[in-house]
Amino acid sequence: MPFEPLDQYLQRQKKLKELAALGHDPYPHRFVSSHTVAEIVDRYGASTKDALEAGKVPVRLAGRIMTLRLMGKAGFAHLQAQGGRLQIYVKLDIVGEKAFELFRLLDLGDIIGVEGHLFRTKTDELSVWVEKLTLLTKSLLPLPEKWHGLSDVELRYRQRYLDLLSNKEVRDIFIKRAEIIRAIRSFFDGRSYIEVETPMMHRIAGGATARPFITHHNTLDINLYLRIAPELYLKRLVVGGLDRVYEINRNFRNEGISTQHNPEFTMLEFYQAYSDFRELMDLTEELITGVVQKVCGSTSIPFGEHTVDFSKWQRLSMREAICKYWPAEAGAVPTPAELAKPGGPAANIERYNKWAAAKGKDLAHVPSGASDGFCTALLFEHVAEDQLIQPTFIFDFPTDISPLSKQRDDDPSLVERFEFFAGGLELGNGFSELNDPEEQERRFREQIARGGDEVPKELDLDYIRALCHGLPPTAGEGVGIDRLTMLLTNSHSIRDVILFPLMRPEAPAASAESPADEKK
Repeated sequence: MPFEPLDQYLQRQKKLKELAALGHDPYPHRFVSSHTVAEIVDRYGASTKDALEAGKVPVRLAGRIMTLRLMGKAGFAHLQAQGGRLQIYVKLDIVGEKAFELFRLLDLGDIIGVEGHLFRTKTDELSVWVEKLTLLTKSLLPLPEKWHGLSDVELRYRQRYLDLLSNKEVRDIFIKRAEIIRAIRSFFDGRSYIEVETPMMHRIAGGATARPFITHHNTLDINLYLRIAPELYLKRLVVGGLDRVYEINRNFRNEGISTQHNPEFTMLEFYQAYSDFRELMDLTEELITGVVQKVCGSTSIPFGEHTVDFSKWQRLSMREAICKYWPAEAGAVPTPAELAKPGGPAANIERYNKWAAAKGKDLAHVPSGASDGFCTALLFEHVAEDQLIQPTFIFDFPTDISPLSKQRDDDPSLVERFEFFAGGLELGNGFSELNDPEEQERRFREQIARGGDEVPKELDLDYIRALCHGLPPTAGEGVGIDRLTMLLTNSHSIRDVILFPLMRPEAPAASAESPADEKK
């Protein structure tokens, strides 16, 4: 494996040998701290110079060197750990010659432990007066350029460890992501939901329309699919009497990469027996508004040039949304009744496309033989979706794009399904679950007959068998954790909220050998 930059790597290796010759172990097993850097800053950051001198607060802490300044027989450095940064002061006649020689050989990025007491410098900066110094890890490669941090976007994603060290705002995003997940768990745990785990390898891909990743189990000699959704397993659990279940799960879809899509992503999925989609909309509004308030401290948050207010939600049918957000320049605004007529959605796509072509916008491409329901959904996607900045529920989805949802009693062409949006992002999808086993089998077979890479290749008979044992009236929903985190951290690429997003392989280096190999 190549190491860059080579000259600095070799220089630091030389220092490593000098440290070993002086009797310093560059990789000791442990270091016991009395405080973390962040704890000291939080607890003593407001303490006056007189108070610190009177109390002589002893400390023992560890951190990574982020700045280093030698001044003859003394020097300063800043240690960083757990998001905090603290200055240390090292003086030859206090620590002794051996420890000061260690200090002289240190580089930016090295991890050290110090023991001493707190004081304030002449410039009133809280600092540690070091009495003992210990090397904990020698860094053999330099940190990113100290004043500008890590700015190359691709490098930030590939080497997230450097991104976290260099950019505090990146660390803050992932701390907030953890807070979002804690708040979600607290919400469901407080409502008698049971957190469960379901398989990540499925014999039959199902639970969503997506192209799966395929793997092979050697012992059983069968192909398996990485989970595209946990839905069918979670509903089996409801059949088994677990009336309220949730799972925060990793899903895998063999699809393109964009600012809103990563092949591996995190979902919250939950199911509640004896409920329908309207009750779940109420629950979702309570969940999301509560999480935003808890994590962000307000129900109004910035997202790009907008302010998104989670104290105000709107609810629109899919047809109503198309009519509300229809571009005025594209001609007469259609009515929901017109969109409900046979051929109505396709005719309006034709009108939309004439306007879109003139404006240089994306066209709505209709595949041959597309149904009215498919065309309605396509029209919604192009006309309304990116206009949904404020929190919005969209309901009344077409049946033919919703194979797992229960149909409306008064209009079988529509199902009891919703999606919710904010900031122009689709954040979640929920519905009243189809629990009629014969109807579910019919829809599965129809889906398989249509074919394509994104539909199951065979019928999941075990799931049908589970439904035959009786799934109570149930509502279920999936919420995208990554997109929700994007919204709550004002991030505009999904890669910014995933610690290690999928990347193209790096270009091969000129040499595959490390400097250590070259010396052999």
